[in-house]
Amino acid sequence: MTAERLADIILASFGRMPTSVRRALFIGIFKLFYYLVPRQRMIALHNLRCAFPEKPLEELLGIVRGVYRSLGTVAAEFFDIPRLTRDNIGQWVEAEGLENCFKALEKGRGVLLFGAHFGNWELEAAAASLMIKPFTVIYRTLDSALLDRLVFKVRSGTGNVPLAKEHAMRNMLRTLKQNGMLGILIDQNVDWYEGVFVDFFGRPACTTDGLALLALHTEAPVLPGYMVRLPDGRYRLVIGPEVEIVRTGDKDADVLANTQRFTEVIEETVRRYPDQWLWIHQRWKTKRCQIPRKE
Repeated sequence: MTAERLADIILASFGRMPTSVRRALFIGIFKLFYYLVPRQRMIALHNLRCAFPEKPLEELLGIVRGVYRSLGTVAAEFFDIPRLTRDNIGQWVEAEGLENCFKALEKGRGVLLFGAHFGNWELEAAAASLMIKPFTVIYRTLDSALLDRLVFKVRSGTGNVPLAKEHAMRNMLRTLKQNGMLGILIDQNVDWYEGVFVDFFGRPACTTDGLALLALHTEAPVLPGYMVRLPDGRYRLVIGPEVEIVRTGDKDADVLANTQRFTEVIEETVRRYPDQWLWIHQRWKTKRCQIPRKE
């Protein structure tokens, strides 16, 4: 059976299940992961102790448990996304700051919308496409053909265009030239040759420099966006104001300064809702000592 066919079967099977039942199922599965796979749990706890040294251990453990519960919720709601429309998206999501995006689009240079693996980032992309307009989503191809096809189908279901980051530059530039929108998540660790080191929760974190390079080259406005889960289970899509871009003429310095600005926006959001970010990821894995010395 092909990955395409199997992905359709999985989507249809889980899609028929009531959301409440599916949510309980996936939260239960991730709770098992919490107890049975200690490595990721310890990574999350270590990251949190470094980020919030003032918080007691019990509070940090509560945040870690919240992270697993959040991931279970994201996985469960993933199968509801294909059924979302302009008419029913309001039942799931309320919006704040959409006018920032519409104002930026009036400049005619496209929009660079950046965010993080925060809240429900899959639902965020779908909601933005329905509430603003479909956009191009930059992503990393998954190792599993089945999972890659499954994610592609859901991400494109509301009109978005998933674009693998490998050799994507020409399409990205074309999208901006046509006053389109690019969605980029910039909160994950990259190798030393793929980014720059900026401060994130008081520690040097190697961060992609692609967003800053695009902003400097195209002069497209850069806006932050995130999707926060509310106490009642609904979500709020927040589009922040345009981030002012540093332009001194020194390319390396400007890339570093702007990447730091973008990262500070993400850190501010994560500090407000720490249990909705991906602390199990090895965000600080790449070290400065890995950079080869110049002769």
